[in-house]
Amino acid sequence: MLTGDMLRRAAERFPNKPAILWQDTELQYRDLNRSANRLANTLIDAGLEKGSKVGILSRNRTEYGIIFFGSARAGTVLVNISVLYAPDELAYVLDKADVELLFYEDFLAEKVNAIRDRLPKLTHMVRLGDGGEDILFEDFITKSSESYPQVDISEDDPFCMTYTGGTTGRPKGVLCSHRNRAICAHTVMVEEAIDERDVVGIVTPLFHVAALNIMFQPAVLAGATCTFLSQWNVADFANMVRKTQMTAAFMVPTQVSMVMNDTDFDPAAYETWRKLSFAGAPMPDWVQREMLKRLPKVDMTQIYGQSEMGVLTSLRPWYMPEKLGSIGRQAYNVDLALLDRDGAPVAPGEVGEIASRGENVMLEYYNEPEQTAAFWSNGWALTGDLGVMDQDGFVTLVDRAKDMIISGGENVYPKEIENVIYEHTSVAECAVFGIPDDKWGEVPAAYVSLKPGAELDEEELVELCAQRLARFKRPRLVKFVDEFPKTPIGKIQKNVLRENYWKDREKKI
Repeated sequence: MLTGDMLRRAAERFPNKPAILWQDTELQYRDLNRSANRLANTLIDAGLEKGSKVGILSRNRTEYGIIFFGSARAGTVLVNISVLYAPDELAYVLDKADVELLFYEDFLAEKVNAIRDRLPKLTHMVRLGDGGEDILFEDFITKSSESYPQVDISEDDPFCMTYTGGTTGRPKGVLCSHRNRAICAHTVMVEEAIDERDVVGIVTPLFHVAALNIMFQPAVLAGATCTFLSQWNVADFANMVRKTQMTAAFMVPTQVSMVMNDTDFDPAAYETWRKLSFAGAPMPDWVQREMLKRLPKVDMTQIYGQSEMGVLTSLRPWYMPEKLGSIGRQAYNVDLALLDRDGAPVAPGEVGEIASRGENVMLEYYNEPEQTAAFWSNGWALTGDLGVMDQDGFVTLVDRAKDMIISGGENVYPKEIENVIYEHTSVAECAVFGIPDDKWGEVPAAYVSLKPGAELDEEELVELCAQRLARFKRPRLVKFVDEFPKTPIGKIQKNVLRENYWKDREKKI
């Protein structure tokens, strides 16, 4: 199924129904469909060919939905870019992804202006909002036709890309086809029970797969209404739920914890809320108990997946509390296995690497042939996560095989932070790993050894990271050491460094 056809069919079924609610604006399905056509035709008229890369750098707002479907109908590939990137990270991704046109939100104009001269392939700039020197989005599309664009598009053609951490310490582009994300959208619609009666809260960033492909796209497929929150805080969320009569949302556990910890918590504000799905980090048991106690009408579904494969497992509310601690069983519409080092399935109760295969799995890591090849084993796509499956098919995560840190639902890759630290000429060796944090789940810590006679303090090192990395990636703890515990082959033993911080606390994933 083509992405553009998801919106077309919803507009045919529900032309006068609100598709997107954002702040004080409402966009009906009929108008979202027309605006997507206008954008698609504008991209075509601007000379962007099928397969050309179109970037978007924005928080959640109405234009994001228009651009998502308009780009898909033009046959271009939408590159979804984190607004949290530092300028160097942003320049790297825009260049690596071959972005030719960039939509950016006006408050990011200074960041964009700082790097535009470094990007010769980037020939078009369009701003969302009033600030900035480039053409305004409304003016960009105003003269284009509202007719459905005539582009020969296949379900196997690429249409979107998100960026995730790489083993080299640099983000890598997850390139997906229309079919890949259509499979995911249908899976979510079934597993999270999204239907046309829902008002779906989009409260995590649309530049993430979770909000864009695991909530927004399935909601449009179902003909539901979406309500966008641009920036997270509990008070705005509560007001949004009350104002829009929100019924369903995806959230990371940190957000749910903040709702439960809200000193102004008022259950009346959440009267219409019925469905919650969560992923990205473990949900503390106390948070789930408080949700059941305070908001007993909200059904909670835990999902597990990756940018590369979409949703892989689901733990529905009726399996609780018996399967508490599990990430659920194989989701509808996907294949799942736990594999040993040779790529063979392991028996129930044995540890294996979680893997998937089929039409839900990405096309490739864009322009990364070696990392793409390493992603596969005997026809299975590897997650890098270790788990155990019980006799009923429910999977429990054992560890993140790649040492990934999950801080407030954001994936943080230690190698990326280490690369920045190594830029300082005083640093001999360093190791970055996650330590527990009551608010964010875990945060980065950096252990550093210096070269003989060198001097460096914590403030200078953190400032270096602040210049090169998004705020959530900066080390919250820096410790200078004389030497590291190492394996016989000289590899730093991060597990030894971590264990003192986690010995009195359970780290499930």
